[in-house]
Amino acid sequence: MSPDRYDVKRELKRLYAPRNTDWALVDVPEQRFIAVDGHGNPNTSPDYARAVEALYSVAYTVKFASKREGRDFVVGPLEGLWWADDPEVFITRDKDRWHWRMLISQPDWVTDERIDEAKRIASAKKGLPAIEAVRPEVLHEGTSAQVLHIGPYDDEGPVLARLHHEWLAANGLRLTGLHHEVYVGDPRRTDPAKLRTVLRHPVRTR
Repeated sequence: MSPDRYDVKRELKRLYAPRNTDWALVDVPEQRFIAVDGHGNPNTSPDYARAVEALYSVAYTVKFASKREGRDFVVGPLEGLWWADDPEVFITRDKDRWHWRMLISQPDWVTDERIDEAKRIASAKKGLPAIEAVRPEVLHEGTSAQVLHIGPYDDEGPVLARLHHEWLAANGLRLTGLHHEVYVGDPRRTDPAKLRTVLRHPVRTR
């Protein structure tokens, strides 16, 4: 891969390729994304599938337009912010009660106007109504607890339980912001036992 081609996984390796399998603190800088919101079980919700398809359609349209202008980049992995009225539903895996905001990272030079133009082009080509819901998003999570989870998504429950019930109190911290996941592995092509998911949550001192 050309070093001239921007790759967020390389530029922010500590956030996209951590090695720690227990919770640790990391400082997360401001990042730009494209995003789309929804609600419900990601395994069964048609809205979730349509949202992810729309995100990738816009992401690749942005990439190809930028490449034509001489600034190429690798489309980042799918990411998600997750929340619920009762955070315990993430430990119990009651997915019908989950809210989500799916994300794909964008280089700093990708402006809101470029995203709007990519939406127009992608919509004309693909005819996907969900593209209209895609929007720019800026996150600055700052100090966050982060861990690399290896294995099926549904095995995250004990890892999150340790964060909520042990690690935070032991370190004098409390949660802020939203639970964040980075899907480094492709579930369509990877053995579930080998899936790699970065779990992250902004924190503050109690």
